[in-house]
Parts: sequence; structure tokens; C-alpha cells
Amino acid sequence: MSTTNVRSNDMKFEIVVIPISDVDRAKKFYETLGWRLDADFASGDDVRAIQFTPPGSSCSVIFGKNVTAAAPGSAQGLYLIVSDIEAARAELLGRGVKVSEVFHSDGVYAGKDEPYLFGRRRIGGPDAEHGSYRSFASFRDPDGNGWLFQEITTRLAGRIDSASTTFASANDLAAAFRRAEAAHGKYETRIGQGRDASWADWYAAYMVAEQAGEELPQ
Repeated sequence: MSTTNVRSNDMKFEIVVIPISDVDRAKKFYETLGWRLDADFASGDDVRAIQFTPPGSSCSVIFGKNVTAAAPGSAQGLYLIVSDIEAARAELLGRGVKVSEVFHSDGVYAGKDEPYLFGRRRIGGPDAEHGSYRSFASFRDPDGNGWLFQEITTRLAGRIDSASTTFASANDLAAAFRRAEAAHGKYETRIGQGRDASWADWYAAYMVAEQAGEELPQ
């Protein structure tokens, strides 16, 4: 039986459990990142669970005592999606967190021990064309769990429903407005008229198309 047009139940990915060795040390580190502390509860002396949520994220992390059998530091390739990687990196550096330089991949596989997901080689600096999905920076928590910033400004087609465009934070929305403003300024120059009275409609169409990975208004 074909299920092409059958909508499945929503399955919202909301929790990642990360393995740590020292609960209080980990809690202090994630507080330093500026993440929201959602919970810190214990069940006697045997169990303690702490939950943090990154700014603008729909997914949270949980760690603690006896919450996972995984080896401390074994969680790798944990992606944090940002619209401005330099700003995200600068914020963490300002909080005293060690963060790598921005880097990109040339697509060359360097072996499983290369400190980058899929074993790809790191090349210093952002992607030359500043392409979406292509620039990264990394950091680790005190146990060595590995996090990656990935800069995304335009989603690939199909990655988001254009009818339900959302932004993870006010900063992401403001950045989208700025990109739309710059593109609209070029549009006004090209059509040779003053202030476009329908600019709000143009902005909306541009921002929705950008998030959906569709062709942008010209």
C-alpha cells in the first residue's frame, strides 16, 4: 500500500543524552555557555538529572548521574545551527570557552580519527563562497563531548515547509530581515523607482523562499 500522501504522526526530537563524569563540573560549563537551565533533580543518592536548552533550540540536552551507560566524552558531532558563525564563536570566546577557528571541508576523507564528522579534513577559514551548510567551528565540554557550530542561512529545498516558516530566535529573524532588505534594495535599483510600496510582501516572499530553499525573488 502506498503511503506517499499519508501524513505520519509528528515526532519531535527534543532530548539528547550526553555522558559526563562530573555532574557539577558539567553543569558549570553549560551554564557558562549561556544555555537555559530547565531542570536539576535527584532521586536519592543514586540518580541526578540536569537539563539545559541552547538559545532558540527546540531540542535540549540531559546529563547527570546514572542517566546513561555511555562512556563520558563519547558524544560527538553534536550540531548547533547558527545564522552567523563568527558572531556565535565570538560570543562563546567572550564567555571564556575555547572554540576552534572557523573552518570548512574540501571533501577529502582523512580517516576516522580526524576531529570532524565523517572524518573529513578541516581547512582553515570559512567556505570561500560563504555557502550555507559549509562553514563550521567546534568546541568540547570538559569530558570531551564534541559540539559543532554549522552556519546555515538558506535551507535546502524540502528541509522546511514554506507554509510554516519559523525562526529559532529573534536574532535569526533579524538576520533574515537584513538579508531581505539588502536584496530588496537591489530590486528597487533595478526597477528604477523610489520606495516600493509593496516592500512588506516582497520581504515576506523572500524570507519564506530563502528558508524553504526555493528560488529567490529578483
